[in-house]
Amino acid sequence: MEKRTSVFNTSQAQKRLILLIVTMFWFSQYVFIPYQAPYLHSIGTVPSLVGMVVGAYGLSQMLLRIPAGLTADHLGRYKVFILLGIVSSGIASLLRASFPSAKNFLIASLLSGLAAAMWILFMVLFFTYFSSNGLQKATGWIVGANNLGILIGFLTGTFLYDRFGIRFLCLLAAIVSAVAFFLATLIREPPQKGRTLPLRELATVFQDRRLLVFAFIALIQQGIQISTSMSFTTQIAENLGASGFQIGVCSIIYILTAVLSSCFVTTKIFCKIKASIWIPAILACLTVYCILIPNLPTVQWIDAFQVLSGLSTGILFSVCTSEAMKYVPAEKHSSAMGFFQAVYALGMTVFPILTGIISGRHGIKCAFYCLAALAVTGIVGMAAYYRLHPAEK
Repeated sequence: MEKRTSVFNTSQAQKRLILLIVTMFWFSQYVFIPYQAPYLHSIGTVPSLVGMVVGAYGLSQMLLRIPAGLTADHLGRYKVFILLGIVSSGIASLLRASFPSAKNFLIASLLSGLAAAMWILFMVLFFTYFSSNGLQKATGWIVGANNLGILIGFLTGTFLYDRFGIRFLCLLAAIVSAVAFFLATLIREPPQKGRTLPLRELATVFQDRRLLVFAFIALIQQGIQISTSMSFTTQIAENLGASGFQIGVCSIIYILTAVLSSCFVTTKIFCKIKASIWIPAILACLTVYCILIPNLPTVQWIDAFQVLSGLSTGILFSVCTSEAMKYVPAEKHSSAMGFFQAVYALGMTVFPILTGIISGRHGIKCAFYCLAALAVTGIVGMAAYYRLHPAEK
């Protein structure tokens, strides 16, 4: 036992351990997601309530991430929050598996959102093992592990959903959460550097201009992604006659692109091109995606264009995260990350609810066109930002 503990105390081993736990955590959060909207539709849930179920996941994150970040920085501790997140994810999955109704999926989404709110502490703890110059690489690795967990979840669901159904997938998610919890007990927090700051001083980071700007772009990206690829795109695929396996393939293509593009972010080739070019380019891809998806004639066409959504998750989200945190002092990382993620959680809450409402009243095409308009707003906003602050390109 002592030998195992000493091995896990090494810096490289801790990095690998955290990445493994992150992969398992996001597996348990997303293994059933491609089938959530179709399942709720199959039991007679109206589109507006489906949107509320999806949006509830973002609501918990929006409300809890800033308090979690401030508290973690003030206490100088991360592990307890990580354990809390994993437990919440497991309980949410058990609730879905045991009582699969629209009401209980809504409650479970709130619990899953609580779990996801602790994601900031996974990231900040991982960042402590890197210098400030290695922040973009660290972001690429941990976002890649995040997306890899989702990819494995989607692959699992693709092969098991048609045979065993959504309750089995939720039970599997709970089991994986239990294993992740055990592994998380092996995390060793590094010694704190410098003094812990009072809450009032930590809160001053919320006035950081870069943090606000890139959080706004992440809000658009995450809001569109959860409203489309994670929910209503799969509903469109089902309306075109897609089976559970085909819906799974559709989701796999999206997340596989996200994983590969997250890895690309860590390369020297990627770093040669500035964020001021990458961000508008990927937002343009997201705009095209939202316009095309509700107009495509077959599931196979949807599969092909899932690549565009995957690029936004792998590249755009990674770049926004690293750019937002670039000049934040280490002692304020959790607070800044909590604010950053709370802002984009607003998009994860509001966008799917509005998408569901607009879809129910005016049709799915109108809802997707509105999402496209929001992506264009992001392009305009970034152009204005870099025009006013050319030195930050």
